[in-house]
Amino acid sequence: MEVTGASAVVTGAAGGIGAALGQRLLERGAGLVVLSDLDATRLSATAEAMAAEHGVDRVAHLAADVTSETAIEQLADLAGGVPDIFIANAGIFSGFGLESTDAEWAASLDVNLMSHVRAARVLVPRWLDENGGCFAVTASAAGLLTQLGSPTYATSKRAAVGFAEWLAATYGDRGVQVAALCPMGVRTPMTENGDVAEGDAGVAHGAVSSAGDMMDPLDVADVLLDAIEGGQFLALPHAQVGEMYAQKAADPDRWTSGMQRFRRSLER
Repeated sequence: MEVTGASAVVTGAAGGIGAALGQRLLERGAGLVVLSDLDATRLSATAEAMAAEHGVDRVAHLAADVTSETAIEQLADLAGGVPDIFIANAGIFSGFGLESTDAEWAASLDVNLMSHVRAARVLVPRWLDENGGCFAVTASAAGLLTQLGSPTYATSKRAAVGFAEWLAATYGDRGVQVAALCPMGVRTPMTENGDVAEGDAGVAHGAVSSAGDMMDPLDVADVLLDAIEGGQFLALPHAQVGEMYAQKAADPDRWTSGMQRFRRSLER
């Protein structure tokens, strides 16, 4: 998939990785970028800044709940009906320890997984009928490894990677390219103020901030767009994630023991 001249939709785009993806798409020559987020005020400010820099005809935005198929259809229509690239970036980091409530579990699965499923329901048939397209998801290194402190995040991001793998295996040779972005720590609003969290929340935020270098969202966006243009499934901004994933597969028991030691160090 070539970014130059493409139409693209990015969810969770008011800030963080989503806004960075929008910016990089425009800088690489995307013809139209449609931004979406629940936060209408921040989204408008982000979209207006991008339009001022890159042209009002190249940027559109819609404040919407992307767990709704109706919202996905509206975003696709804004992108001309069949966007070339759809990046399911919206996500939440909520629910810590076994005390995570049913509502936190439901919200995590709805946003981090089911929004991808519903988007695919809308877009894949359109791509199969037209000239194909690219479906990219922002998962997390947690989707390949795990997330200490937050069972909701660990499970929903693992499921997001699993769904992306299924899409790639089912439609990857039928014109639907699939990519999964799996970074470790990224400097975004989601990871801010983690140093004041306590208990399982403190473990979760501590794992994010201490497992590897905290990356700038623009650098993370570059890695995903490079993967899309290179036809790669996994986009790994932190190279060590691939090594850790291989070590986990080679010796799961040793991996688990190492994670237990890491958890104890965070608890101290």
